[in-house]
Amino acid sequence: MWQCPDCKREFKNTNQNHSCKSEGKTETVDGYIAAQEECIRPILEQVRQTIREAAPEATEKMAWQMPTYWQGQNLIHFAASKKHLGIYPGEEAIPAFADKLQGLHTAKGTIQFPYDQVDFALIAEITRWRVKCVSGKE
Repeated sequence: MWQCPDCKREFKNTNQNHSCKSEGKTETVDGYIAAQEECIRPILEQVRQTIREAAPEATEKMAWQMPTYWQGQNLIHFAASKKHLGIYPGEEAIPAFADKLQGLHTAKGTIQFPYDQVDFALIAEITRWRVKCVSGKE
């Protein structure tokens, strides 16, 4: 067992990535991205830009220690994991985009993209769909 020197939680894997490593840095999306591994930062920046362009009126903030885009309610979140990018557009998005999500791991309100398969066009489409949903135009 490995114990994090900061939060004292114990983990099976040495130096396991967990939320306490970014405490103090997760108050902003910039801090969140900067706290991630260097090799995935460009992907996270591109996801951020994709969502901003698809939802230009959304407010960017941190919620649940994830970059979050808000427009009267949460539109979409994203988070970095060791092996994948998690996108959290809400549970109604999964059946709405089921045909385009084939081959990806999904769960209630979650879409996981392996880092080498991040579909930025699909993320933009889902974000635009969420904007329509929250504005009552869907």
